[in-house]
Amino acid sequence: GQIPASGSSYAYVYAAIGEFPAFIAAAGLTLEYVISGAAVARSWGDKMSDWLIWDAGVSEEWVDFHLRGLPLGFNPMAAVIATASVAVLVAGVRESRAVTNIFTVTKLLIIAFMVLGGAVLMKSSNFSPYVPTQYGLTGVFRGTTSCFFGYIGYDEICCMAGEAVNPRRNLPRAILITLACVTTCYMAASAVLVGMVPYYDISTTSGFPDAFAQNGATLASQISSFGEVLTLPIVVLVSLMAQPRLMYALACDGLVPAFFGEVDAHGSLTKGTLASGAVMIVVASFVPFNSLNDMISAGILICFSLTNSSLLLMRLSGPESKPGLLGAQVGFFNGAAVVCSLLIVHFWESLLGKFFVAVSVAMMVGSCLLIKFTCPEAAEFGGNRPAVSRFGSTVSPNHDFFRAPLVPFLPCAAIFVNSCLLAQLELDAMLILALYLILTSVLYFLYGTKYSVGNRFGWRQELEDTNHDNGNGLNHLIKQISLPYMKKNENYELIC
Repeated sequence: GQIPASGSSYAYVYAAIGEFPAFIAAAGLTLEYVISGAAVARSWGDKMSDWLIWDAGVSEEWVDFHLRGLPLGFNPMAAVIATASVAVLVAGVRESRAVTNIFTVTKLLIIAFMVLGGAVLMKSSNFSPYVPTQYGLTGVFRGTTSCFFGYIGYDEICCMAGEAVNPRRNLPRAILITLACVTTCYMAASAVLVGMVPYYDISTTSGFPDAFAQNGATLASQISSFGEVLTLPIVVLVSLMAQPRLMYALACDGLVPAFFGEVDAHGSLTKGTLASGAVMIVVASFVPFNSLNDMISAGILICFSLTNSSLLLMRLSGPESKPGLLGAQVGFFNGAAVVCSLLIVHFWESLLGKFFVAVSVAMMVGSCLLIKFTCPEAAEFGGNRPAVSRFGSTVSPNHDFFRAPLVPFLPCAAIFVNSCLLAQLELDAMLILALYLILTSVLYFLYGTKYSVGNRFGWRQELEDTNHDNGNGLNHLIKQISLPYMKKNENYELIC
């Protein structure tokens, strides 16, 4: 609520750390929004093929010839659903909201049916051993990394902050309620699925339908299979919905071409939606799902670590004698967390590895305590950050805002957990992510540094010019964007 602007983690990192780290955060969010939407579309294409064979009575030969094994790995069903999602978003946010509400309610009913129906078929023997010895705790974390992006849609709430009514009150509530609901559903569904069939027999493409079938519940299998095919497309739609808002925020800053920030006569970001949607359609059509999930999760984890670092920098303030101490300690803690995580994952078995893990843990704890006892809470949100950025004033009184508890311990713990999850990735996934971030950096230095508003004019001058042009003393750049909850022909001011 204290930075009520489009851009989610991008906006927070921009205000707290700076432009280049924010651009990296935007690249991670693009993985979350566009590439995860493509991954879900690809998964839906696979589920649709299975449904046609098992439940719709279509011959496997026909499906194999027309939908599978096509040149370049092309998946026509994934292309169809990705294109349809883009078309719905281009039609307008009001229409998107109606479709989203209908399918979300349907999806929740299907989840409730699968969880409650599956609970009847659970066998306690399937939970023994609770953690298979061949995987251990490391395997639990590895699985968490792969499936992490499956329930991070709550971050899109932040990306829509500029369109929220009373964001200082409603935004924190929406995030916490969404987190509670999604986490509960995810845990319940996972527990029930493992209880229905042994973990090694769970289908990778149709978990619940196959589990019901293995237990002889044919009708339940058909209902859950049809429900997945019917409702999964809404995930594709919602995943892409936030990306045009992120590109809009980048366009406001001059970090991407200006057409991403153009608003049509109906108040929609049509050009940004089409450009983002085109990327999603291509990726969904040609890239297999299992090639995307690790990369998506890794990008999101980096974003969340940057967001937690931003919270520390905005809520706290370095001592007057050493104003740079806070930033240095936050950077040191992030580095120590990465090193410690890599040591735990790859060198824990050796005695020397355990020794260095203990040393790195001590360094992290010492850094966190140093932050706690030498960097007091800032009198105003923003601490030692510059007073003016693209958000106007980045500092404000702390009253009436949601305040994260247990700072700095909670954000430091979150940074460490994110690093542990990242360290689970295989070498090829890390190399792909590194290449992606390198290309992102090249784009920033070739285009962003040249056209960035902050680098060219400075935000103070830009805001003064905007105020002068508007003649109304506004402290923000403003665009007119129609909102899903608005009546027809109504507009709402979106803070840029």
